[in-house]
Amino acid sequence: MIRIRQVHGTALLSDRRRVAQVREIFLAHFAYAADEAEKIPDLLDYPFRYGYRTILLVSENARSAVTGFSLFLHFPEINSSFLDYLAVRPGTRGGGLGSALYEATREYLVDLGSRGLYIETLPDDPVLVEDQGCLKENRRRLRFYEGYGVRPIVNTDYDLPVPGLRAGHLLFDGLGRKEPLRREEARAAVRLIIRRKHGDSVTPEYVERVAASFTDDPVRFRPPRYLVEEVPPRPAETGRLEKPFARVASDGHTVHLVRQRGYVERPARVGAILEGLELLGLLAPVKPRRFGEGAIREIHDRDFVNYLKAVCRDITGSRPVYPYVFPVRRPEKRPKELAVRAGYYCVDTFTPIDRNAYRAARAAVDVVLTAMDELLAGRRVVYALCRPPGHHAGVRTFGGFCYFNNAAIAAHQLSKWGKVTVLDIDYHHGNGAQEIFYRRSDILTLSIHGHPAIAYPHFSGFADERGEGEGKGFNRNYPLPAGADDRLFLEAFGRAAERIERFRPAFLVLAVGFDTLRGDPTGTFRITPGALEQVGRRLGAFRVPVLAVQEGGYSLRNLRRGPPALFRGLRAGLTAG
Repeated sequence: MIRIRQVHGTALLSDRRRVAQVREIFLAHFAYAADEAEKIPDLLDYPFRYGYRTILLVSENARSAVTGFSLFLHFPEINSSFLDYLAVRPGTRGGGLGSALYEATREYLVDLGSRGLYIETLPDDPVLVEDQGCLKENRRRLRFYEGYGVRPIVNTDYDLPVPGLRAGHLLFDGLGRKEPLRREEARAAVRLIIRRKHGDSVTPEYVERVAASFTDDPVRFRPPRYLVEEVPPRPAETGRLEKPFARVASDGHTVHLVRQRGYVERPARVGAILEGLELLGLLAPVKPRRFGEGAIREIHDRDFVNYLKAVCRDITGSRPVYPYVFPVRRPEKRPKELAVRAGYYCVDTFTPIDRNAYRAARAAVDVVLTAMDELLAGRRVVYALCRPPGHHAGVRTFGGFCYFNNAAIAAHQLSKWGKVTVLDIDYHHGNGAQEIFYRRSDILTLSIHGHPAIAYPHFSGFADERGEGEGKGFNRNYPLPAGADDRLFLEAFGRAAERIERFRPAFLVLAVGFDTLRGDPTGTFRITPGALEQVGRRLGAFRVPVLAVQEGGYSLRNLRRGPPALFRGLRAGLTAG
């Protein structure tokens, strides 16, 4: 099976490895352009330094070794693109790898909305190419493109030899569009391609001369040379390119079902989210993988983890246990009866323990760790649909429907690869991450929430809580009053975004709750999905991998509307030119 994915930059170790392999393949095919291979990391990390956006797609085998690549450019001014290089690893035979890469390129550009793809190939004329090996390779490439209905543009000066440049044909792939390529559109594209690709080697007069030589309107293409019949332009195929957005969900959460009047943290929440996302069609589904307890125990106190496992195992019947006695926490005075001891670890009276709470909480951790692995493997945005939620769980406490802190567990693991920001936009303060990371400077924790005077958990989330010791200045809270609307929410988010920009994280963990939206039974804000879309757009523009972790949100209507808005914004921010 051919797996093709986008490499967004070199921040991740996995992507640096991919880029190194791409350069090996590049030099094997295009040794004459070695300086271009050296620029690839810079082109990806600083996409507009050169006047265009560079996109790199790679194909990988089952061992995650790069087997080929497509490197192409997008010019936002004209919304058109240019295929710079496409090659497979020498010795690779069969499987249609070159075709798969080209089709993935077309799929990407159609999704981007590009008006067309220009391709520069070396000539197939023996008058211009003396080396028979090169001539054979050039003909092979042009035959390949002709199979897609893509042929050289004729009656122009584009292919005239110029000192310092290799003469070549200019091809155009309309990506399945119906209308012909008009003269002025081609001229604008040619000016940009020559100036930005060959600007140091040509004069402005040469650029204008070539552009002016496009006189046919619409432009004309060379008749088929390698195929018996003319192939009509082919529409772009889908399914070749691995989606940069994914979501991970598990059925394991359904075992945690509390049948109590007014208990709003119910299994239907996940179903409502999936229903809304299905219409969006953006996130590829990924099944969760099983992990051990190691990552949990790196965050949560061992006694607490052992207790939760034991108490759930000992509960019989379907009636849950609610904490009702909350002692000053003295470890030497803990009750022997596990059910009575619940108040030692819990912070409220409405988070029950039932026989399946531990199983469901473990399944939620499996979801977030699977999502984290997908992010480290190269996905750009991954949504962990965790249930039960986790952001109120502390080092040795549970509460607020939360047992293990999914977002904090993932953030700690990601911090082994670079700095992490945890941004919590749930209606309720992210007290768990604040407690867990309060003395750390490698993880920046930010929370936008209802003021503690009006919102759970009441005893944390104040603006003056800034961190301690090494972590001083690396915790920020943005409490908002009851009835906060889009304007207030986005103003607070703007301040948080500025802090993220200064921190320059390698990863962003977004603890997302849709209880901020108007009509949630546990919140008082009047936020609209449009505000969440703006949040997503700003976060996407940071161009760092985003792990979104599901927290609260208890209106099924809002759970159908909120996630699509957020992820539409993230996609727009990532692709904005």
